[in-house]
Amino acid sequence: MLLRIAHLISIAIVVIAAWGCSTTPARFYTLDSTATPDGAPAAHMAVMVGPVSVPASVDQPEFVVQVASNRVELDEFNRWAAPLSDSIARAVAGNLVVLLGTPDVAGSPMANFSPAYTVTINVQRFESTRNQGTLLDAVWAVHRTAGGAMRSGRTLAQEAAQGDSYDALAAAHSQALARMSRDIAAAIRAEARQTP
Repeated sequence: MLLRIAHLISIAIVVIAAWGCSTTPARFYTLDSTATPDGAPAAHMAVMVGPVSVPASVDQPEFVVQVASNRVELDEFNRWAAPLSDSIARAVAGNLVVLLGTPDVAGSPMANFSPAYTVTINVQRFESTRNQGTLLDAVWAVHRTAGGAMRSGRTLAQEAAQGDSYDALAAAHSQALARMSRDIAAAIRAEARQTP
């Protein structure tokens, strides 16, 4: 009888341990291209976006959430679907397709693609704060391939999150990237007007 009770207790312990160790499935998020045409004339030229650098503190698969001015938390169950540098390059490239009116924009090197301009982006801050929103602070440069001319700028974009979810934070980051993309598109157009 004692052996049977001990056996039942051990089964119960295993079941409770297995239940306690079960995990919530991870959710994966992307950054989207959300720019809309701004009415500026189309600038049909080839553009390469990248490289993009991101601070090591947020260059994680997990969402890095700001919880105090000097403290962050990583959320194991809410993750980026791809490295942030790749996702940012892809989102900005998609925005530039719309803003410049040209399909010839790439977010990564491609065979037989000779860009007229390359865009480098150095993200200084990429902050997510639940119940508040996001902050993007990035320095970028537009390089003309022929002749080596360059225009640079800085975009500081704060976007309110439309809700408390990680979906809302990802959407706010996408909006901030659209604002930066508009700045970059304006620099490309200005440089194109200077090209003899």
